[in-house]
Amino acid sequence: MTSPARDQLQEPVLSELFAKHVLETKYTDLTPDAIAQAKVFILDTLGVGIAGSSAFGADTIISTTQSWGSGSEAALWGRSLRAPAGAAAMVNGFQVHCQEYDCVHEGAVMHPLATLLPAVLAFADKDGDKKKISGRELIVACAVGVNVSAGLGIAAKSPMRFFRPATAGGFGAAAAVGRLMGLDKETLVRAFGLQYTQTSGTLQPHVEGSAALPLQVGFNSRAALQACDLAQAGLPGTRDCFEGTYGYLPLIEGPVLWDLSGTMEGINGRRWLIAEISHKPYPAGRATHGGIEGILELMNQGGATTTADQIESITITGPPVTARLCARPDIPDPPPNYARLCMPYIGAKVVLNNKPIDLAHYRGQELSDPATHDLAKRIRMLSDGGDDPAALVPISVEMKVKGETHVRSWRCEQMLASPTRRLTREQHLTKFRRCWEFSAEPLPEKNRDKLIGLVDDLENLEDITLLTALLVPPAAAARL
Repeated sequence: MTSPARDQLQEPVLSELFAKHVLETKYTDLTPDAIAQAKVFILDTLGVGIAGSSAFGADTIISTTQSWGSGSEAALWGRSLRAPAGAAAMVNGFQVHCQEYDCVHEGAVMHPLATLLPAVLAFADKDGDKKKISGRELIVACAVGVNVSAGLGIAAKSPMRFFRPATAGGFGAAAAVGRLMGLDKETLVRAFGLQYTQTSGTLQPHVEGSAALPLQVGFNSRAALQACDLAQAGLPGTRDCFEGTYGYLPLIEGPVLWDLSGTMEGINGRRWLIAEISHKPYPAGRATHGGIEGILELMNQGGATTTADQIESITITGPPVTARLCARPDIPDPPPNYARLCMPYIGAKVVLNNKPIDLAHYRGQELSDPATHDLAKRIRMLSDGGDDPAALVPISVEMKVKGETHVRSWRCEQMLASPTRRLTREQHLTKFRRCWEFSAEPLPEKNRDKLIGLVDDLENLEDITLLTALLVPPAAAARL
């Protein structure tokens, strides 16, 4: 379906189709790979959310939300504190995305679980005494929620104008929460409309490298809980919130063109977008990942490691969106959120350490290190001028080394940790364990290992609040 006038649309509208898919899907409808990848990325999202508890901005957000009202309905991951469910969803959503380390659907150009999982777990914490949610139900809720949010992302055919992990992500969160709440179809349609009334997510914080960017993920995660509560209470929302004259697709994604063919494959159960998600092996914008891998390959080409002083220049070239997102110039002492999306800064850290960028490289004196910024002047990212607004590959890297007459070159068609180059289980768990080390308050290793075991066997878990009990210090868990 390509941008038809509203009087040409056939009923039902997209909100109704989404609601039917969300509410009628059964666990047995999922493919084995969709189930396996749901478990992988649930654990991955919990890990990066834990790491985000000690990242820039988290303390300020938590201390501020404490003045907005009291309550202890839901856990704040990596902390002893609890908060009202909406505040917990907002904080945990921020923590998941604030380090650019959360999983991504490349075709949709969005991080679908960053908004969804915090909302779902906050709801489970809040209503745990009334209704236990099983691990099997969590898997299905994540799968249908991703089909909604990433389904909106893949429908868009224009360059991204708003921050899709927040905007589209909020609808995926509302879908998942609405299913777990037991909403009927009509009520979930209302919830989508009420989610749309709260949708936010400008790209300006991305341009400026502001912590307001991941905060937008948190806002929309909180909004999903509010939308479902209001819909359940009977408040009407906008019914035609996706294709309507001022609906999500024409207003947020652009009035020129959208295509729902891939989205309909998900709605009809022929495609599970959760099985197409990519890990982020490095804590940096996904558009930098090909550059990181290529730099490491070229530094070690020929058997001897190339040092920073031997490098004349490094040029990373990719599709327009890669340069648009991460070609920003290096600046002295950048804010952490700016640095995570700056290819010259990231590339310099990779060269200087001869290893991938790490969470620790965005903290303290690492950000103002003179050697990093001197080398960053010799690294640039360019657009290849392609016409696909969502493509992140191919990526090519060229390295000029002093004393060499040839230019070293490397190219990839699929980035590491994409669906065709998935991380091994050990690589996945190594990332998760590293994230665990960055919890704002120390968490025991036994909790970490137990959490891995519970998610491995998630389809047999009777109560998902057992997961959140492991995301907080033991003293806080004892109060659950």
